[in-house]
Amino acid sequence: MKHILTLNSGSSSIKFALFEGQAELVERIRGQIEGLGAHDPHLTAEQGGHKVVDEHVDAAKAADHEVALSLVLALLDKTIGRTAIEAVGHRVVHGGIEFSESIVLDSTNIEKLAKLIPLAPLHQPHNLAGVHAAHKAFPDALQVACFDTAFHRSHPWVNDAYALPRQFYDEGIRRYGFHGLSYEYIIEHMKQIAPLYEQGRVVVMHLGNGASMCAIRDGQSVGSSMGFTALDGLPMGTRCGQLDPGVVLYLLQEKGMTAEQITDLLYKQSGLKGLSGLSQDMRELEAAGTREAAQAIDYFVFRIRRELGSMAAILSGLDAVVFCGGIGEHAWRVREHVCQGFEWLGIELDDIRNQAGETVISSDRSRVRVFVINTNEEMMIARHTARLLAASH
Repeated sequence: MKHILTLNSGSSSIKFALFEGQAELVERIRGQIEGLGAHDPHLTAEQGGHKVVDEHVDAAKAADHEVALSLVLALLDKTIGRTAIEAVGHRVVHGGIEFSESIVLDSTNIEKLAKLIPLAPLHQPHNLAGVHAAHKAFPDALQVACFDTAFHRSHPWVNDAYALPRQFYDEGIRRYGFHGLSYEYIIEHMKQIAPLYEQGRVVVMHLGNGASMCAIRDGQSVGSSMGFTALDGLPMGTRCGQLDPGVVLYLLQEKGMTAEQITDLLYKQSGLKGLSGLSQDMRELEAAGTREAAQAIDYFVFRIRRELGSMAAILSGLDAVVFCGGIGEHAWRVREHVCQGFEWLGIELDDIRNQAGETVISSDRSRVRVFVINTNEEMMIARHTARLLAASH
């Protein structure tokens, strides 16, 4: 029985999941440690859909990724017993130009990924910190990198380039797209539940604290709302989304802001949080009842609708729409407002199905089928890791 651990290491968190199996992978447990390096880190885990751990931990035990990983190991020992981990699959945000599929991590590949840190400065260093921590914890396990950018390397050139001098494209300044592991899982799942639609023209909306959309034809990404970084496209929890680059120049030249201040503004103080002045949590915004919260939601919906129209144009039509991610899967009012008025495009919701969060929420008359699918990036990482583990023997 193979055991595969997946790690998604962020700046202040580690999300983890343990899978076992041979031909078919089964999730045994998943969880996360939040607040690494903070005074009050928090460990949660669930097994079979039931929460088995929800506790605050000593800050010294979650000071960084390496010591926090020891908490994960202790939790696994406690809940399912001592388990030999044959492989560890890591979510790595940026694969750059070179990596268009998951890879086995060796010292050469790790060095190459470290050189991509300038392309994803708020993600890549922490992804690699998780890799180094896992190497120490599991020196004999196969370490695998699974990239958020890989799914989008099928982009046509016109949706890959910026209208800058060609030398910048050759140097790697191009539209990479992100959330690829989520999109790949959704398409694989659609092969099982709706194979005719999976082969058609599909727009998938990954709506959560990070949010993006992807135009997919015949199972291949042909357009993404995110570009060079995970800052572009839709407004997100704390990220601004699409922004005239002249705004950045203005902030630099007229406001005298530093690059670090602008980075903090665009990544951590904007989006739903900045517009509402309250929170990045959609549940809090829907319950707030303030004008600013309502406007933040309206702007979020407006940008999704604008992007949906653009992606329908890229695809020359539309056969299916998929909502996924925390907001996409749970905020039925957002789904309703996104789809309202799109009858001309062939979208018609069934209100009862939508409010119940059924898998298919479009009406029987709708020419475009609308789905709600729970995405599972950890399962996608585990599948890639299992494939490379099998190939290594």
